[in-house]
Amino acid sequence: MLNRVVLALAMVAAVTPAGSQPIGQAAPHNVVIFVADGLRSRVVNDATAPNLSALARQGVSLVNSHSLFPTFTMANASAIATGHYLGDTGVFSNTLYLAHPVPNAAGSPTPFIENDAVLGDLDAHFSGNFLNEDTILKLAREKGYSTAAIGKHGPTLLFDHTERSGTQTIIFDDITGTPQGIPLSPEIAERLKAAGLPMATPPRGANGIAGNVTTPGTKSANVIQQDYFAAVATRAVLPLFAARGKPFLLVFWSRDPDGTQHNQGDSFLTLKPGINGPAALAAIRNADDDLGRLRAALAELGLAETTDIIVTADHGFATISKESATSPAAQARHADAPAGHLPRGFLAFDLAKLLGMPIIDPDNNFAPVPEGAHSRNGNGLIGGDKDHPRLVVAANSGSDLIYIPDGDKALAGRVVAALLTQDYVSGIFVDERIGRFPGTLSLADINLDGAARTPRPAMVVNFRSFDTVCGEPVRCPAVVADATLQQGQGTHGSFSRAETWNFMALAGPDFKSGFIDMAPVSNADIGRTVAAIMGLGFNDKGSLVGRVLREAMPGGVMPEVKSTTIVSEPADNGLRTVLDVQSVENTRYFDAGGFFGRTLGLSQPALAGARQPNLPK
Repeated sequence: MLNRVVLALAMVAAVTPAGSQPIGQAAPHNVVIFVADGLRSRVVNDATAPNLSALARQGVSLVNSHSLFPTFTMANASAIATGHYLGDTGVFSNTLYLAHPVPNAAGSPTPFIENDAVLGDLDAHFSGNFLNEDTILKLAREKGYSTAAIGKHGPTLLFDHTERSGTQTIIFDDITGTPQGIPLSPEIAERLKAAGLPMATPPRGANGIAGNVTTPGTKSANVIQQDYFAAVATRAVLPLFAARGKPFLLVFWSRDPDGTQHNQGDSFLTLKPGINGPAALAAIRNADDDLGRLRAALAELGLAETTDIIVTADHGFATISKESATSPAAQARHADAPAGHLPRGFLAFDLAKLLGMPIIDPDNNFAPVPEGAHSRNGNGLIGGDKDHPRLVVAANSGSDLIYIPDGDKALAGRVVAALLTQDYVSGIFVDERIGRFPGTLSLADINLDGAARTPRPAMVVNFRSFDTVCGEPVRCPAVVADATLQQGQGTHGSFSRAETWNFMALAGPDFKSGFIDMAPVSNADIGRTVAAIMGLGFNDKGSLVGRVLREAMPGGVMPEVKSTTIVSEPADNGLRTVLDVQSVENTRYFDAGGFFGRTLGLSQPALAGARQPNLPK
């Protein structure tokens, strides 16, 4: 086994163990979880987001916040919903390889799971609950509380994905009112009618226009659709819950700023202003306005004093870069990418080329991918046949997953060697069952080795991120992305601090007022904290769990915090995967990971004589 270096960097003063103090209220308070999809911590202030800024100032500002890596929506939704890290939930990214055809993904084994029907397929295949852990909405409704989830298609349903009747948990998302949507109960339908609201969610309209290689994307925020969701929450669901007179748990998942930042057309094929242009700022304000509406409705209904509000973002964000000096894919011509730019599916393309293996497209009727072309969605079954691929790439964006179905260790070594030659790679994490390799760390190092039911990837490949220079790196990051979108648009998924540093804040009767919490917190802590507030009991299958944020509660004290840097043995070319970690007792928080100089916000390993790699210009 290869040795790695673990460097202790700092200790924050300890007081008492984090789990030692009970909450102690006589009856559970209500909880609203507001998720502002893709909201970076450092862009929130009184000018950009006055409601979010005010809530953090009035309640608890979680300034040392963390998204889980890979920094994707469904991955972090699973953490918020269950209180578990991804090694237990098995939601390793938005696109997975499942080693079987998924009916509602047109039979592909590499489905994009941000989809209600696909989630149903996964549950059906994996013993009725593919997460293998209970969600907080399920636990709350089983305790007799009122429950609802409103917002973005995919993560909204994930909070109670095993209950699809619509009679127990209220679900509103993009497909509500269609045959594919979760039904609306007569009770909530009557409330919609009384409020003059339609039974179907309106489309995104101009906000859904992503553009292409010749046409810029949208200049509009997702106002129309989110106005509907906010109206449903404030004029139908919350009044219903108030009338019932029992505790409730409501999840509101705002697609903005994520949806607009992805599709924005303010920065066509250029890195500036990137995700800091007018469209993105309008999207941040759109989400902020929705939070303001929810808080106003709680006050009008007399619920403000008995309701806790937990605000988080699933991940941060970055501007897309599509440039590489080493990639074979960038040297080929593609109709959907400018000359010299990386196309969607560049990792599958490059590995097939470098390993001398053919590609089958799992999302195009398993057709062979012609020489010099890329697969439809970026995924690739490499070598072998469609039922027995040697290697699988599940393309996501700022990081990709690699699977080696037969566990071939020699092939794994060849893959690592190929990845180490590419300037867009910044950090490789490998399943220890398939081996350890110089230049890499393990999946266990980042809590991806757990009790998951879904197939565990052999590797997670992080992509290069960097500062586009606007005065504060985490406000203007760029990342090389395996995405359909163009350079200058927005994405996430990498291990930069810009993408792990999500916005988080707390307010309400169970939390302190005017408190700045310096301890590390993550999305995995939300489920555990909600369970403590509402008296819910988890029946944990896995052990990779978050913690209750006791220090943010009245009488709570700051926990001991330890900071470390984990450094791999160097590869032959001097590259080392580096990981910056904070921990509170057994709970770990990941700041950034990758190759020093190729991941934004990553510390320089303090190793005497360590070789630093040459970086692309």
